[in-house]
Amino acid sequence: MEPADAKGAPPPLHQVHAGESGPRVVLVHGFTQTHVAWMPVVAELVRDHQVVAVDLPGHGGSSEIAADLPLAARLLGEAGGHATYVGYSLGGRVALRLALDHPDLVDGLVLLGATAGIDDPAERAARRDADGALADRIVDDGLPRFLREWFAQPLFDGLRPDPADRAARLANSPAGLASSLRLAGTGTMDPPWWDELGSIEAPLLACAGARDAKFAALAERLAAGSAGPARVVLLDGCGHAAHLQDPAAFAAEVRTFVTALPR
Repeated sequence: MEPADAKGAPPPLHQVHAGESGPRVVLVHGFTQTHVAWMPVVAELVRDHQVVAVDLPGHGGSSEIAADLPLAARLLGEAGGHATYVGYSLGGRVALRLALDHPDLVDGLVLLGATAGIDDPAERAARRDADGALADRIVDDGLPRFLREWFAQPLFDGLRPDPADRAARLANSPAGLASSLRLAGTGTMDPPWWDELGSIEAPLLACAGARDAKFAALAERLAAGSAGPARVVLLDGCGHAAHLQDPAAFAAEVRTFVTALPR
């Protein structure tokens, strides 16, 4: 797959809307997930928020869209409009790029398990190579085998996705996931975006699971680099996918953050 702009204007991202009143929150999932992964968080937020959950390029209902991070961010902004953007992992990269490229759309930014890139050029190149090899394995081995190995990573220790989330992941297109890895993996942030963070004036909530030491440190760095008001929250007892392990606690942090935003 080539980025959609190489073949003309891409279609809009698949999206699901819930809630009729309150501030708008846009939920942006991680790699292999779809909007379905956010449903427990949506259930917590919908009583007093308008919630939009999207499928990113290469995933779910957007599986035929191929996009690098800047294009994915543009499509996300078109889907979500003016809102608080909540991004996990891959979704955090896309939401962060949106805040950098289209700050007028971002009322607030919540990043969970996210980074602004890999500093060392050799490590960055190695990550791109590794993601390319992983993309080949997804296509060659199929999703059931790949997902078994994906969830076996130490990063996801203790995570047990609910049946709906697992089924949605298994329904993904192998070619779509491979495209997402090649075009929007962490190694594609070249150069990394750390030096751009000073342009972000929107309030930032940088989150990580308390047991996810690597991304807890990255959350601190993201908050320190932002020009606007920023806060770090570590979710007790959680690893990398804290929104799946404790959706109620994560939703409560999002609600507190959105409530405090200037109107």
